[in-house]
Formats: sequence, structure tokens, C-alpha cells
Amino acid sequence: MYRIRLLNKISPKGLEFLEKRGYCISQNMDNPDAIIVRSFPMHEMELPQSLKAIARAGAGVNNIPVDKCSEKGIVVFNTPGANANAVKELTILALLMSSRKVVESIMWSKSLSGSSEDIKSLIEKGKGKFVGPEIKGKKLGVIGLGSVGVMVANAAHSLGMEVEGYDPYISIDSAWGLSRSIKKAESLRGLLEGSDYITLHVPLMDSTRNMIDSKAFKLMKRGVRLLNFSRDGLIDKDELMKALKERIVEVYATDFPDVELIKLDNVISFPHIGASTLESEENCALMTSNQIKCFLEWGTIKNSVNFPNCDLGNMFNNRITLAHLNIPNMVGQTTGILASRGINIDNMINKSKDKLAYTIIDTDDRIPENVLKRLEGIDSMLRVRRL
Repeated sequence: MYRIRLLNKISPKGLEFLEKRGYCISQNMDNPDAIIVRSFPMHEMELPQSLKAIARAGAGVNNIPVDKCSEKGIVVFNTPGANANAVKELTILALLMSSRKVVESIMWSKSLSGSSEDIKSLIEKGKGKFVGPEIKGKKLGVIGLGSVGVMVANAAHSLGMEVEGYDPYISIDSAWGLSRSIKKAESLRGLLEGSDYITLHVPLMDSTRNMIDSKAFKLMKRGVRLLNFSRDGLIDKDELMKALKERIVEVYATDFPDVELIKLDNVISFPHIGASTLESEENCALMTSNQIKCFLEWGTIKNSVNFPNCDLGNMFNNRITLAHLNIPNMVGQTTGILASRGINIDNMINKSKDKLAYTIIDTDDRIPENVLKRLEGIDSMLRVRRL
């Protein structure tokens, strides 16, 4: 049966799903069919010829050499939305903590334990140091309206905030989930200029790296509260340090601690715990396991970061899958080879994503080895599988 290598600890619930289907799962395994990973750095790893898929139990794939995988026809999956609620809850917590000096007040209260004075009197004298604004009626700007951004926007609105969202690439599914009360920002500039609070929920790409830079900080209201529970690298750290020291940014809350930023008294840093809930870990494990199962057994692709979604169902007698470059005549060459051997195509589907494409073909007869070799020999063919 199929062999799965684990590079990180994965919730047993997801693994049980595969084990019951006879999959062999181990942290030490040669020639795996698939790898399940969380944060393990894979860029220096050798990718064996047997490897067909990598499933990331989480949304970000910065630790995976996606380009190298694409060249080898290895499908890379992630689990968008599986940990969205966990990140949403931590973001809302940080939103409140950025306004009300919760941690500072707790630590100060604890410091009174050894005092000989009346504690009630000390509290009345000292509590004024912890005054902060309410979030109700304030304007929250949400940059990025994916799974997490939509949930944060809806939750903040339910808490009485005026919420404006910006995402020029919002998906149909995300748009369906967004409350009609959330306003659409016409531009990023307008959102930055008008928000009392700003929260980032976009992926880290070349186009988003350091998207919050000196120009962005100049547009913000003085005293804005900035949250980043998406990805390190979205904010220019040097410019953020200046904005924090000048109190352009009153408070910065993040899930990505930095050795310089944590020294500042107006920075709230969590140790990357956005997805650290039992529910989130189970959701990610179950989603990765199901993705691996559907791909290895049926050739189905869903939630891949490099190849297109492609599904021809699970009812077939003979099936081949082909990962190839998205160039003209790839399907024609494939079907031509099958026709030359008298192999009838029962059903097929072809999808593309940027430079890559994926084809699933069901046939009446099982395709022999010599035909598979001819298909593999097509120029720009990356991988051929017979199921």
C-alpha cells in the first residue's frame, strides 16, 4: 500500500484515517509516496523519485521547495481554512489586548502580593495607568479577505466595530462568507488612512513582502494599532521600529516574535501560536490525510499551491494522471498516443494553473507499460501515473 513519511508530529486523528486504509506511516522511511509536514524546513532535502505529493498541515508553504516540486511533477497541498478559526480567535484576543493593557495590569496586580498596604487602596491609586480605548465604534481595516480575514471581519463587526476590507483578489467563496455589513475599501491607501486598527491576513509573496513600508506608515493615523497574524515579512521591520518609537503605531501585536521588536513596551508578541489548538491540529491532519488519500488513490487534486484543482470522481476501471507544462498540444499528443494503440478514452479532464497543467484520463483497457513510457517521453511531460 502507499507509504507516508511524517516530518513533524501530526494529530493522530488524521493518521488513523490513513492507517485504517492500510497506509504505512513513519517518521523514518525511504522512498515515500507522500510526505506530511508542518514547519520542518524542506529546502535542503533530497526529494526521492517515489515522492508524488507533499501535504502541508497548515496554510503557508514557505518551508517547502515548491518550484523544485513543480519541476518533478510533485503536487504540493496546503490546508486553507483548517486553522482559520484558531487564528481568528487569537487575532480578536490581540485586538482587545492592543486596546486594554491586559497583560500589564495583570502583572502589576501580581506585584502587589507582597505589599503591606491595603490592596484595595493601591488598586484605586494605580489603575489609571491602564486606561485604554474601547473597540466598539472604532474602524478596523482588514487587509486580505481569505478564510481568516473574513472570519476576523465578521467577528469584529459583531463586536460593534466599523469594518472595512481590502482584497482585490477575493474569491467567490470568501465573498459569500463575508457579512454584507463589511464595507469594501476602494483602495489600500483609503483603508490605511481611515483605520483605527489594521490587521493583515495576506500570504507572503514577492508582491506582498514589506507591503507595509515607510509610505504606508505615513498614511496611517497617529496612534493606529497594527496586527500581523498572517506572515512575518509583510512589514518592513526598520520602518515599523521607527513608527513604534514615534507612536505613529501605538501598539503592534504579532504572532512572529523578533529579537529587536520584543524589547519595545508597545509590542505584544505571541510565540507563533495562531494554530496551536487541538481543534486546529485535528482539522489540519484530517484535511491533509484526505487530500493524500484522494490524490494517491484517485488522482484528485484539491487545494494544491502549484497544480490546478482537478477531479474526475472515484468511479473508474483504468485511469492515468499526467502532470505537465501548460503548453499547446499536450493533450493532443497524449490522446494521439492512446489512439495509435487502439485505447479508447472513456472520460477525461484537463485543467491548468499558470505554467502547469494536469490531466486525468479514464480508459476502457489498462494501459500497458510501453505506452506509459511513450507518454513519459513527451517533451514537457513531468510525471505520468497509472492508477
